[in-house]
Amino acid sequence: MRLLTKALIAALSLSLVTVGVMSATSAVSVGSVSGDQRIVGGHNATETYSFMTSLQRGGRHFCGGSLIRPNWVLSAKHCLQGTQPSSVTVRVGSTKASSGGETAQVSKIVLRSTGDYALLQLATSLKATPIPIAAAPGPVGTKTRLIGWGQTCATGSCGTPETLQEMDTSLADPSRCPGKASWEICTDNPNQTGDCYGDSGGPQFKGTTGAWELIGSDYRGQEEACATLPSLYSDATQVKDWITQQTGSLT
Repeated sequence: MRLLTKALIAALSLSLVTVGVMSATSAVSVGSVSGDQRIVGGHNATETYSFMTSLQRGGRHFCGGSLIRPNWVLSAKHCLQGTQPSSVTVRVGSTKASSGGETAQVSKIVLRSTGDYALLQLATSLKATPIPIAAAPGPVGTKTRLIGWGQTCATGSCGTPETLQEMDTSLADPSRCPGKASWEICTDNPNQTGDCYGDSGGPQFKGTTGAWELIGSDYRGQEEACATLPSLYSDATQVKDWITQQTGSLT
């Protein structure tokens, strides 16, 4: 999710085109942040998140996403600009990037004209339980959780983990994210922990086990190095109407 560089890694040399639709044939039960050096600064996932999605190309993870309906995934636009649906598959509901859970082919990609939002329609509906979208992110200080298969060192040079990583953080004061757009969520990276390359599109959520609510998708950082200044997430709660227009009712 590093600004520019992370988008480049996610999309490689794909052209940055603005595409509409492409078709093919705040109480929260989260603990204190670990000092382990992993997500960066996270640890192996403590549960199987039924909604967690790995976007894959050629069997390799390149971005994250969230299952919001049995056949729809919310992710990041910068991961998918210029991408043909037929080139993307998803693995959903596993803590392993290369095994477990359910897999499906992507049949359609919808990119929102504003913000960093993408919807992926799956060719088949899955049995995994989707995550509901919260009414609002919550006030500054709201505890949230991040999960992903992104790089586990701040330089983004140590490779991606096979096991899903997680870390707990909180919503930061917007003043710590100069230039923040109205649709972005300023998220703390405490003690040099936070998201990194490969986490783009992955979920930020709040709540408790069995009652998680999605508030955002991993978007960008403020510096090239990961886990330094607070990161910015795309606010999923602001685009619920757009999501409903594209996918049907989420209730």
